[in-house]
Amino acid sequence: MPNGRYSLTDTHDHVLLGEERFSCAPGPAGWRYVSKTYGPDGATLATTDLTLDSRSRLMRLELRAGGWQVRGGAVDGVAWVRTDAADPAGGQAAEGHDRAHAFSGSSPAFLVATARLLRLRPGGSARIRLVAFTDPVLAPRTVDQGWQLEAVESHPTDSGPLEVERYQVADLATGEQHLVHLAGDVVLAAPGIELEELESPPNRWPAEYGG
Repeated sequence: MPNGRYSLTDTHDHVLLGEERFSCAPGPAGWRYVSKTYGPDGATLATTDLTLDSRSRLMRLELRAGGWQVRGGAVDGVAWVRTDAADPAGGQAAEGHDRAHAFSGSSPAFLVATARLLRLRPGGSARIRLVAFTDPVLAPRTVDQGWQLEAVESHPTDSGPLEVERYQVADLATGEQHLVHLAGDVVLAAPGIELEELESPPNRWPAEYGG
């Protein structure tokens, strides 16, 4: 799995919040993304482990942050269990279910997963309902978004052309819009997210995975 690093900043005052070190790659069963997020002081803030199937649909999600853990998957929509990390037996576990299409959260992994699930062509658009787990305690909330693939631009690199997709993403509840730039399975730039390091070029998304 190629490795990389994102810097994470506050979208309002641009203060550095930390960095996310990640690995991601397609495989025989689908695509997997694993990461750890660190604060500016080097403390571990969160971990993400997301797996999609060969059609870019959610298979499994595990998040840890703020003393909480979430495990989720696709069950007639999405289903999850949120537990206190100090309660390994899950005596106080809270289960949730929503007819949403997928999950979302602060990790760049969710932007890649949503884009690939939608499989948009240039100029195409779609609406999607997501259950987002919000920092710092992974509280779930349902959000409706509109995605439009505005353009795909080819950029020459030493390893061949790099296809960069530009998406306009709108929060349908507030009307707030922002741009997301993707290449393969890597986020190049999005609000509060900048790709700082990548050991090898982004993985091309296999055609059979959609997208």
